[in-house]
Amino acid sequence: MKTWFITGANRGLGLALARAALDAGDSVAATARDTAPLATLGTYGDRLLPLVLDVTDGAAIDAAVEAARQRFGRIDVLVNNAGYGQLGIFEEIEKGTLDRQFATNVFGVFDVTRAVLPLMRAQRAGHVITISSIAGIEGFEGSSVYCATKHAVSGWSEALGREVARFGIAVTCIYPGRFRTDFLDASSVRYGEIPIPDYAEASARHRAMLDANNHLQIGDPAKFADAVLALVAAAAPPAWFAAGSDAYAVFTRKAEALSRNADAWKTLTLSTDFPA
Repeated sequence: MKTWFITGANRGLGLALARAALDAGDSVAATARDTAPLATLGTYGDRLLPLVLDVTDGAAIDAAVEAARQRFGRIDVLVNNAGYGQLGIFEEIEKGTLDRQFATNVFGVFDVTRAVLPLMRAQRAGHVITISSIAGIEGFEGSSVYCATKHAVSGWSEALGREVARFGIAVTCIYPGRFRTDFLDASSVRYGEIPIPDYAEASARHRAMLDANNHLQIGDPAKFADAVLALVAAAAPPAWFAAGSDAYAVFTRKAEALSRNADAWKTLTLSTDFPA
């Protein structure tokens, strides 16, 4: 049996994953800023440890990781799931808002992982899973800041995996497509605060499209959780995992676009080397 440390475990994909891990007989340190919704998980005795955690609070991170260590003795799987979507046109987003998005989606991920890795190194085993997004593979109009955070953790995750593999620690970055959660609800998603007439039509169109698709997304959170359990059980977990048919389409489309781009500009690209 494994011990999981999951951030943002009180709703959406995090809640579904906490439930799946507990149902599989594992133990879960389920963290969130508001742990009240964790009561919906039911009773799992000492295998469930709810912990209040804001991932932008360094002292709270250290306290939560220590509480999990004291209860379970180890952390086998870290799931960096906490985050939110700061959507909107780049110029319409205030700097402070941009900073807060990075504080949660990027630096929160870094800080939680930094707190957990010493335990995993001492164990010479562990699995770090970071929930990115298809926005970490492809840039989408009206989501530039959110895309920036997800691209950031994607590159970091790939490099981290190469650094810690020597200690028996696996690292996987998961790229979910559109799952039927509250991600697009007012309680989660944010939009820009600076109205700019030049962008008014595009902003309104983008927001209307997202609102129309809220709670109609193709992805099933319970099946997502089952897939993550399968990744953790794999002998050689992947560095990248596309979750959902729409994520698969984004992966293949981006791979093909990169290949076409490299071929189209090959001559100019190779011209920048010193002569052989």
